Amino acid sequence: MVSKFSAFWNKDGSTQPDAPRWANLRAEMRSAFPTYYCTGASDPFADMVHQAIRYLDRLKPPQSTSPTGTPGYLGNDPTGPHYGRVTEARLGEKMASVEDVLEEAAELFRGMPNWNHPLVMPNVIPPANTAAIISAMMTQVFSPNIIEGEYAWDVEKTEMETSAILADLIGWPTDEAGGLFTFGGSGCYFYGIKYALTSCLGMNSRCNGIRTDAKVLVSQQGHYCKQNSTDWTGLGMENYIEIDTDDVTNAMDFDHLEEVVRVLHSSGTPIAAIVCTMGTTDAFAVDPIDKVRELVDELYPLEKHPEGVGRPLIYADAVIGWSWLMFKGYDFVENPLGFAPAVLAQIKKNYEAISKVVHADAIGCDFHKTGWSTYNCSVVMVRSLHKFQELLSRPGSAYLQARTCYNPGLYTLEVSRSGSYSMAAWATLKYMGYEGFRSVLGGILEIQHYLRHEVIANEPTVVCVNTADSGFVTLFRVYKKGVDAKAQYEKELNNPLAKKELEANNELQKNIADMLWQWHRDGQLHEGGYAPYISYTSGFRPTDYDNEEIEPGFIYAVKAYPMNVNITPEVMDELIRLVLVARDAIEAGTVPQPKDDAGNCPLPYSDFSNIKPLVCASDEEDAGGSTSDNLLSGIGRQSRKALKRLWKRRRGKKCDS
Repeated sequence: MVSKFSAFWNKDGSTQPDAPRWANLRAEMRSAFPTYYCTGASDPFADMVHQAIRYLDRLKPPQSTSPTGTPGYLGNDPTGPHYGRVTEARLGEKMASVEDVLEEAAELFRGMPNWNHPLVMPNVIPPANTAAIISAMMTQVFSPNIIEGEYAWDVEKTEMETSAILADLIGWPTDEAGGLFTFGGSGCYFYGIKYALTSCLGMNSRCNGIRTDAKVLVSQQGHYCKQNSTDWTGLGMENYIEIDTDDVTNAMDFDHLEEVVRVLHSSGTPIAAIVCTMGTTDAFAVDPIDKVRELVDELYPLEKHPEGVGRPLIYADAVIGWSWLMFKGYDFVENPLGFAPAVLAQIKKNYEAISKVVHADAIGCDFHKTGWSTYNCSVVMVRSLHKFQELLSRPGSAYLQARTCYNPGLYTLEVSRSGSYSMAAWATLKYMGYEGFRSVLGGILEIQHYLRHEVIANEPTVVCVNTADSGFVTLFRVYKKGVDAKAQYEKELNNPLAKKELEANNELQKNIADMLWQWHRDGQLHEGGYAPYISYTSGFRPTDYDNEEIEPGFIYAVKAYPMNVNITPEVMDELIRLVLVARDAIEAGTVPQPKDDAGNCPLPYSDFSNIKPLVCASDEEDAGGSTSDNLLSGIGRQSRKALKRLWKRRRGKKCDS
């Protein structure tokens, strides 16, 4: 006998006319979910995806013969963002059509930076490759959860195989090392600090909490997420110690590090972690991790710390620099890809510096930065996966049963983890291989070499200030018409009597970047072209004043990151041309109006500017807090105390010579 409830339903899942409204709506909603069976040539889900891509495609500018012939944002509305009415949003009473929702969703991208556009180069934010985009999208269809093998099945292999590839590139045994995908570079850093605290303070710290003021040592140029990690782990932001950096290379000053480590060691103060930055955002500074390993092994030998308790863990923040490992095994003599000699030398320098990450205990890598993958896509690698699992495992849940041999949810911070992270990275590695990565990475340096040595070098009012750096950015200073840029920069860098000129020209760099940002958003042609989207740094390096009684200055610079494969030499020509157009407009009296508070945020979002952030007291007089150029670069300026130590080292070098 068929029940009344069963009678509402047909065998194909549709409903009878007398079925209640909820059942009819539920049956209709099946078309808004992917089918569980193959539909053959015509698939409604595929049709919807195709339509969504068409909606997005409408936001792209038309193809142009000139790189500055179209603006670097999506759509035709450069105003916004439009946050003013967000608190008025309410849930609708009726269902909407999927098509309408997708079209409205596509409109949210209008005005957003188009990371694929050759004029867009403000930071290390490259476009994602197609293999990564579509592979990550595929995971959204069937929702693999890489908490454990049961919920992800062979999609789980993407995390394991990617980790094996990276371990091989690093030089770690692939049957000992492992990796976990997590929420960005800050997530990698957080994992590294938690791993370090448990290793150094012992397992009881997980039960009783952090009751010891262990220290985390990191350079002043290290990313500001050192604050996030020490804060959110409960260690406290007062327990990271900033190590001085070299004023030329911006790398960690090893002499100062050694001094601090020996003082802490002799006093019995535990050092949980020493963080080595393996490629900063602006200067591409690489800390001397090999020397750090020698120091740790000397003062904290394994035979005295067999379980790691009391021994510092070395974390390599390589979220930007990791991809230079792709030049492992490259024949730098034969140079099969044909890089220019000057560029080849830079590539070799980068690889040799980054290859020393083999000395780390844990490493953070961002595929969404220098892996050209989707946001976000980050993996923390550990030299000994067994040790990591042993230190951070916890009892399983009563409602989850292990069905496979791989169950990272038993020791990860996250429980649910989307398979899209690891799938995007895995697809990128499969697609690009050694040759693809090498071509893209080397191509950036080739384009950059052209910008520095052919475009900027031939413009007398512009000077490149980071010619010794071989990273992803070119930093340059722009001066007024008629000024010899090289001579003026040397004067500002070394002569304290030129400090007011330095400050005035620092303001000019900021104004140029602000003017270009304003022009980028106004939707107008300027001297025949749309403006590039670039940025500036307010703390590239301190001045080289000999007189320590004079407060030093800091070098501002305009900066451009040619991370995009669509960037050509012509784009670099246009970049400097429009930079000079902005300079001329400022000289003529135009004041930039960059609208840094765009969005018209309502309460409660608009009130954040009135909140005073926590500033921890410092044990070091005149230490000063780290400042950040912006949320992505996270560059710290040197404190006054650090600068005094810098002057002391300079005096020592002069005496030695």
